[in-house]
Amino acid sequence: MTTIDLGRPESGDVIDLIIEDHRRFEALLRDLRNAESDRERVRAAFSALHVAHAEAEEKYVYPALRRKTSADAEEVDHGEEEHAEGNEALLALLECSGTDTQKFDDALEKLAELVNHHLTEEELTILNPAREDVGEATRLDLGEKFATERNRQIDDDCGNIVNVRRIVQEARAEGLLDDSEGP
Repeated sequence: MTTIDLGRPESGDVIDLIIEDHRRFEALLRDLRNAESDRERVRAAFSALHVAHAEAEEKYVYPALRRKTSADAEEVDHGEEEHAEGNEALLALLECSGTDTQKFDDALEKLAELVNHHLTEEELTILNPAREDVGEATRLDLGEKFATERNRQIDDDCGNIVNVRRIVQEARAEGLLDDSEGP
């Protein structure tokens, strides 16, 4: 469990909740790059948020947006692929034995590159169309489901290395990851 505040939303517009998490990812990545921060604690917090956020999006948000928005299904499927790539890069970071090594810095750089790309692309190609295409009541309903699942995942220690390894293996089995790019 992490002692870093990851927020604990219970409801709200799902788009706003997702974007709030995106800003948390950016802040956590900054803290991970800072050699003076408690990188172990930040790594655990980032892992928990990354897994919880992606699992909640894929369980509730992406299926609804696939049906209700002009963001075509390809964009949503691409978002799932990017989650898988992010989880694979996260696993490489979690597998680093220390946080003051070149291996850690390299794994962090790869993770940050993937996550920052995904945040930008998701906001532009999935979330912006959803603002116009999905009614407020649906966004609020999705927000509650997203928040509940996200918080449940965090409570269940979803960011532990065993769970992240399982998620990456499942993504490989589903063909979401190119095995030639694996760690």
